[in-house]
Amino acid sequence: MNLLRLAWKSLLNRRSTVLLTMLTIAVSVALLLGVEKVRAHARQSFANTVSGTDLIVGARSGSVQLLLYSVFRIGNATNNISWDSYQEIAALPGVRWAIPISLGDSHRGYRVVGTTRDYFEHFRYANKRRLEFSAGQAFQDTYDAVLGAEVARQLGYQSGDRLIVTHGLGADGLAADHSDKPFAVSGVLAPTGTPVDRSVHVSLAGIEAIHINWNKVETDPTLARSSSDLRPRAITAFMLGLDSRLLAFKLQREINQYASEPLLAIFPGVALQELWDLMRVAEQALGIISLLVAAAAMVGLLAVSLAALNERRREMAILRSVGASHLHVMGLLISESALLTAFGIGLGMVLQSAVLLVLQPWLVDRFGLFLPFGLHGAREWAMLGGLLLAGILVGLFPAWLGYRNSLADGLSTRL
Repeated sequence: MNLLRLAWKSLLNRRSTVLLTMLTIAVSVALLLGVEKVRAHARQSFANTVSGTDLIVGARSGSVQLLLYSVFRIGNATNNISWDSYQEIAALPGVRWAIPISLGDSHRGYRVVGTTRDYFEHFRYANKRRLEFSAGQAFQDTYDAVLGAEVARQLGYQSGDRLIVTHGLGADGLAADHSDKPFAVSGVLAPTGTPVDRSVHVSLAGIEAIHINWNKVETDPTLARSSSDLRPRAITAFMLGLDSRLLAFKLQREINQYASEPLLAIFPGVALQELWDLMRVAEQALGIISLLVAAAAMVGLLAVSLAALNERRREMAILRSVGASHLHVMGLLISESALLTAFGIGLGMVLQSAVLLVLQPWLVDRFGLFLPFGLHGAREWAMLGGLLLAGILVGLFPAWLGYRNSLADGLSTRL
């Protein structure tokens, strides 16, 4: 305790240099914790893209490809699923709900998703959280559209505004607009941090309506509105919720062996893990960045300690002249390094929380990334503990130099 008290007073005597060193460590700690939070919660947000869905069914392809176009709206299906097959599977015993999905159109770069009102009732994300509306309501009419939060924000849409759907993805000007059949915005969903935010949702009837005679030169704009049969002939994929998860494997096998057409049923959680494994390089890169940030903090601490050591030769000499042993001098320098690191870590945690307090609304609004305050994982505590240990080890080198200098200066106590 006496050694720590002496180390504390020595730090106070050099408060300007100490504060700058603490600030350097604090910034490094804040970056270290920030990078770790982004890494951990980006993975968690990725895993929370879809929740509570037992099976996703699409045309036979690969599980990752099916997940990409049905959940992340990336890519296209190899084939469609007939409406009759969808209805037959949705009516199987044990199926509690089914959500059809029809893809293929877009609006100003955002994918248009044809579905039913069951989508807003049963779709879940982030530990079974349901979709909520920030404005308006689910589509009621054939030409109603529900926008994701990002679509509404980026394009400036509000309830009642009209929009034109484009056939295809609208790339390179090769797609045609369904300008004769505009949709009206009936609602805007609250931010979810998932691909839902980047989607335009319309009814399956609306998808069918805009494609009636869409490619003919002369089109009667009232044809789709007056059509009494807007029953879809095919969809892209569908999601299933079951009465019991024990039925999932049995139903998956039945769907994969479906005789009418080649289908593939996947478990979303398993496919998400497969997809994340393909993206593991990005996670490893963030881990390397964390290590480099920690190393930079320690190099800064070592540089400051070595720079100050030569100026403190007189201080060391005085300590030796009043009877301090070589070990006492080494212990003092190591204690100072430990205190500097500990206070820098504490200041870094405060700094990281303050920055997060300011940026959190922006992160949620722009990226759907919610980063909680404080330390919530053993990994973060282990990283800080390792950083403190590294600070103590860094103090060993200046301590050894101080020990050697005191011998070279001939300051040993004479009896």
